[in-house]
Amino acid sequence: MKIAFLSVWLLMVSFALADTTATADFYVSVAGSDDWSGTLAQPNVQRSDGPFATLRHARDAVRELKKGKATDILVLIREGTYLFTETVVFRLEDSGAGDATITYAAYPGEQPVFSSGREITGWQKAGKLPRLPTKSDGKVFVADVSGRFYTLFDRAGMLPRARSAGFIPLEGGSRDTLHFPRGKLKDWPNLEDVDIVIRPHHAWIVNILPLASVDEDSQIARTIVDATYAIKPLHFLQETASCWVENVLEELDEPGEWVLNTKESKLYLWPRAQSPVLAPHLRELIRVEGQIDKAGPVDIPVRNLHFRGLTFMHGDRYLLAEDDAGLQHDWEMHDQDHALLRLRGSENCVIENCRFAHSGGGAIRLDLHSVENTVSSNHIEHIGGTGILLCGYGPGTKDANHHNLVYNNHIHHVGEVYWHSPGIMVWQSGENRIMNNLIHHTPYTGLIISGCMSAFFQRMGNGRELARTIRWQEVVRTPGEKTLAQIRPFLHTRNNLIEYNEIHHAMERLGDGNAIYIRGAGPGNVIQRNYVHHLVAPMIMQCAIRTDGGQTDTVIAGNLIYKCTSQGIMLKLNNRCENNIVADIIAPPRGYYLALREGPMTGATVKRNIFYSTSSTCTFVHELAPGKGQKNEDRRGRKIARLKQVDSDRNIYFCAADRRRSRATLARQQKLGVDAHSLAVDPMFIDPKNGDFRLKPGSPALKLGILPFDLSKVGLRE
Repeated sequence: MKIAFLSVWLLMVSFALADTTATADFYVSVAGSDDWSGTLAQPNVQRSDGPFATLRHARDAVRELKKGKATDILVLIREGTYLFTETVVFRLEDSGAGDATITYAAYPGEQPVFSSGREITGWQKAGKLPRLPTKSDGKVFVADVSGRFYTLFDRAGMLPRARSAGFIPLEGGSRDTLHFPRGKLKDWPNLEDVDIVIRPHHAWIVNILPLASVDEDSQIARTIVDATYAIKPLHFLQETASCWVENVLEELDEPGEWVLNTKESKLYLWPRAQSPVLAPHLRELIRVEGQIDKAGPVDIPVRNLHFRGLTFMHGDRYLLAEDDAGLQHDWEMHDQDHALLRLRGSENCVIENCRFAHSGGGAIRLDLHSVENTVSSNHIEHIGGTGILLCGYGPGTKDANHHNLVYNNHIHHVGEVYWHSPGIMVWQSGENRIMNNLIHHTPYTGLIISGCMSAFFQRMGNGRELARTIRWQEVVRTPGEKTLAQIRPFLHTRNNLIEYNEIHHAMERLGDGNAIYIRGAGPGNVIQRNYVHHLVAPMIMQCAIRTDGGQTDTVIAGNLIYKCTSQGIMLKLNNRCENNIVADIIAPPRGYYLALREGPMTGATVKRNIFYSTSSTCTFVHELAPGKGQKNEDRRGRKIARLKQVDSDRNIYFCAADRRRSRATLARQQKLGVDAHSLAVDPMFIDPKNGDFRLKPGSPALKLGILPFDLSKVGLRE
C-alpha cells in the first residue's frame, strides 16, 4: 500500500469528523474550569459556566450522570494541549452500563493533545566547563531542574542524550559486570546518572543499565540490574561496537544532545532549534484498570470505554527493575506501565483514530484480562518502545487475553530508545485478528507472535526472562524435559489470524530478526496474505517470515515476500508453507528463499509456492548442515530438518538470470522424492522488475492451483 494512500485516508476522516454534529453530554477545554458544569461554550466569551478543564473531572462527572442509566455518554474534548501531572485512571465505575458506551473523543475537526511534558525555562549560557568538549564551548545552555527524567523533547521530537563512541567489551563480563577497555569508563562524581547501553552477547536486544560502580584500574564496571545476557562481544557480530555510555558531559558534542546531573539539579543542552524544551513526568497518561485478581482465576473488567481522535505525547521511557518479569528475550516486561494508554482489565473497549507520537516508551498496551477490545486506525510514530502490545497472563491455566481486533493502524519509527521494540507484539494472547496494519522503519522485528519456550518449564529458575511469568501454582513443577503435549495447554498464543498487513524497512539496526516472527506460541496461528518487502539493511540472519525453535502447527500461506535481505521463509518442524510468492531475496549474506532449520518435519508442507529470482545469486531451498561430528543434529543438538521429510509439491522454482539453477534445484528435489509435480518455468508475472506479481492469463502457476496475490486488499483501509 502506498504511503500517499494514508494522506487520502486521513483527509477523508477529517471531512467525516467535520460533518459530525458537536452534541455531547460534557465538554472539556483548555479554557474551561472544573468549577463549571461541562457545557459547551465559546472559549473567548465572558461567562460563568462552560466546559470542564480536565479529563479527570469529566470522568467524575460521567460517573454521576450514568448512575441508574444505561445510555450512551459522549465527552468531547476541544483543541489544545492538556498537561497531565498524574495518570488518569478509569475504573469499574467508569464502565458503560449494559451495552451502553462511554466515549471520550476529540471535538470534530480539532486535535486535543494529552502530554506529560513540562516546559523547562530559565536557560542560561553554560560558559566554559572543564568536562565539556572544546567544540561545544559557547553552544551549550544550562537550566535548573528538579527530579529525574530519562527523555527530553523539543518541537521536532525526542532529543538524543549525549553518548560516547561505541566500543567492544572485553572478555570476562557477566550479566552485571562489564570488563571495559581502558579509558572508556570513568568513576564519574554523579555515577547514579550514567547509563551503559549494551547489546549483550546476542544481536536481538538492547539493555540500558544504570551503573553501580566503576573501577578504572581493574577496568571493571558493575550495573545495578542485570543485563539480559552476559556482557561480552556480540556472538554473531564480534567486530561490532556493542557498548556505549550515555548522559556524561564529556560526550555532549552535537546539536540536540543533553545531559542531566541530578546532584547539581542541572540540565545541559546544545539546542538544535529555537523551540520549547519539555521534560516528561509520566510513563502512562491513561490507564483503564479493572478489578484484577492476578493470582486467582477471575477478574472483573472495565467495559465499553471508547477513546477516539485523541493525541498522546511526551511520556518517559521505562527502566529495568530488579523484580521485572521479561517476555521472550526481554523484548518487553510483563504487566508494567510502559505505554501512554494502557488497558489492564478490559472488555469491549475501543482505541480508535488516535495518534501516539514523540514519547520515550510504548504507545498502547492491552494487559492481563483483555477481551474483545478494538485498536483501530491509530497513527503511532517516533516512540521509544513498542507500538501495540497484547500481553496476557503468563503460562498457566488462566487464559484471559483473547478475541481482540488490531486493525488498520499505521505504525512506524518505533523502538527509538529500545531498539528491539516491535511494531506489534502478541504474547500469551489468542483468537485475535491482527489485520491491515502498515508497519515500517523499525530497528528490529515488525510483528512478533510469542509465548514461552519449553526450556523455561524445565529450568524452574527465577531468571527475569520468561521464568517469572510462569504461573507455577497452575503448572506441574517437576524437573526434567517437558513434552509439547504437557506444556501446550498453558500456551495461550493460539489461533491468531495475522492477515493483510504490510511490513517494509524493518530490521534497520539490530540483527537476527524478522518482519514477522513466531515462537513459543500455541497451535492454530495463521500468517496469511501479508506483504513483506524491502528489508534492505545488510543484517545477518534476518528473515521475512520465521517460525523459530520449537514452534509448531503454524500456517504461512498466501504471502508476498519481495526484496528482503538474507532469507524469505524459515520453516521448522510441522509448520505449513503454502501458496506464497518469494521473490528477489537479497544476497549476500545467504540469499535463501526457503530455509529448513529444525526437524523432524513430519507433517510439514511446502505446496503451491513460487520461488522467483532475477539474480543468479540465489538458493531456493537450504537445509542446515549437521554439526561437527554429528549426522542428524546441528551444533546445538537440534534434529536436522530434511526436505525429504516434507510434503512438498506443485511449486515453481524460477531463476530468470540463469534458468539452469531452476532446473538443477528441481532435479535435486525430485531426486529426494519430493516435488513430483513442481515446475522450473517462468510463472509469467505481469511486471516482476517493478514489483507487480499478478499472474498473466495462461500462467503455469494457475494450472498448479496457485492462487494470485491480491495487493489491493493489503495495508491501510479507508
